Amino acid sequence: MNSKRSTRKHDDLVYDVGMHTGQDTDYYLAKGFRVVAFEADPELAAQCRERFASAIAAQRLTIVEGAIVEPSPDGTPPGKVKLYRNTKYSVWSTVSSDWAQRNEIRGTLSEVVEISAVNFAESLERHGIPHYMKIDIEGMDTLCLRALREFAVRPDYVSIESEKIVFGKLRAEIDLLTELGYTDFEAVQQQGIGRQREPQPSRERSFAGYRFREGSSGLFGSDLPDQWKTGAEIVELYGRIFRQYALFGDSGKLTRHLAGKILAKGLSLLQGRPMPGWYDTHARHGCVRA
Repeated sequence: MNSKRSTRKHDDLVYDVGMHTGQDTDYYLAKGFRVVAFEADPELAAQCRERFASAIAAQRLTIVEGAIVEPSPDGTPPGKVKLYRNTKYSVWSTVSSDWAQRNEIRGTLSEVVEISAVNFAESLERHGIPHYMKIDIEGMDTLCLRALREFAVRPDYVSIESEKIVFGKLRAEIDLLTELGYTDFEAVQQQGIGRQREPQPSRERSFAGYRFREGSSGLFGSDLPDQWKTGAEIVELYGRIFRQYALFGDSGKLTRHLAGKILAKGLSLLQGRPMPGWYDTHARHGCVRA
């Protein structure tokens, strides 16, 4: 694309793409950021509008309800799309039929709900580029990243739920982030996120003294431990993580048997972290380093 959409970056703005019950939005607001939050499930969006009514009234929070989907060739998304609402784990709800089938294999069911579609590039143009963009929308994370191609400026930091099934897709995620100008990466273990502690003083606006609950995304940006890796280094690290997935993952060779599950639990205790758990990829843009 030769021409870029026009908008500017806001240092006091965070995007919560995949708001769910609002645990991350609550954290970002507590730290003094304005938030634009995206939620596909109408029931969860309604609950969050009630929970954060004061922040919405103060214009510190905007909730965009609907599913982020691939726009059609003329740039407009379909008016309505199917949401596969997971009846057991609401966080597993998705607009991807492939992910819904995967969740069925894992022992859960989905009910189909028709919801509005959201053009993510238009939302970026309307609300501006954020300082940090958290993306966790069950199989559609890279769609949001691809929308950034349409803009000359990018968020200082982004995070996505990393691919854990196909290593080639994981490499493609890192390649896409690199194409967008991200130069430094961290793989953050999400299982056991409640043990994270916000640094004091915080380097991301104000210190909130926040205590993370399991299922939240946790620290971001310059508040993360300074363990940034290059693209090649993060791919190498994920290579080791994927070997753990192959042995101890959801369909791992060893966890199909009781002895393997006991071994995985023992290794988790020995290492002080879950084995293998799951990860978010955090990326820092080259402009931050500069």
